[in-house]
Amino acid sequence: MVEPDVDNLVSRIETDGYAILEDAIDPALIDVLLDDLARIEAKLGTKPGDNSFEGEQTTRVYNLLRHGGAWLDLPVHPVVLPVAESVLGGEILVSTVSSIAIAPGETPQPIHADDQVLPLARPHVPTVCNSMWALTDFTEANGATRIVPGSHMRDHAPDFGSQYDSIAAEMTRGSILIWTGSLWHAGGANDTDQIRIGIAMNYCAGWIRQQENQQLGIPPDVMAGFSPKLRELCGLGIYRGLIGHVEKDTPAHRLYGDDHNVPHLFDSANP
Repeated sequence: MVEPDVDNLVSRIETDGYAILEDAIDPALIDVLLDDLARIEAKLGTKPGDNSFEGEQTTRVYNLLRHGGAWLDLPVHPVVLPVAESVLGGEILVSTVSSIAIAPGETPQPIHADDQVLPLARPHVPTVCNSMWALTDFTEANGATRIVPGSHMRDHAPDFGSQYDSIAAEMTRGSILIWTGSLWHAGGANDTDQIRIGIAMNYCAGWIRQQENQQLGIPPDVMAGFSPKLRELCGLGIYRGLIGHVEKDTPAHRLYGDDHNVPHLFDSANP
């Protein structure tokens, strides 16, 4: 397999708003994730959503990191993480890790941008970089993510519920779609008899609030089993040596004894 070119992927995201990384997930890992997702859904009694955004035939499981195991491999993917760090300027956070399983009969999700809730003039510096991991084939017929290429550079967000021309981001099982949070997109309609299963592995800039509150959502004993890098990605580090500190200390050092990974601004002379 050809080694993915991170710089090329980042360039495509900057230009088009998205890129597809093919054959990015080990087939064995896909099987493990699918089996564990089925177990978690059964344990939680997960039901489809009840609105047009979450979907009435779409099942979602949030906060997958709390379940440990193979889910912990996703945020530190050797290509996806560097791409997200480059898009967002480094020192990023995990925003959410959740499953999105679109069942037969689902209708199209409204076109939206993932950073649409932020009160920032558009276009703006990237705040969110998201990825969709294809655990099954993604086709136009079964609900592949629909995208509006180049829309991340527009000076406005889409009107929720309005119709826009879009294309299906078709990809084979094991591929990963990566896009910037300003890109207009949506889940597609599933007109087949097969379920489309993907994992949303989303990041945000270190100065943006995470979609999921992982500091409360992940039990301390589970977080203790995370690598220092993953704890940092989950919000237990500090941004640029200052934002998020606890009395000049990182939460990860205070709670788990992790080493400081970046110089702290308090260690330098006051401006």
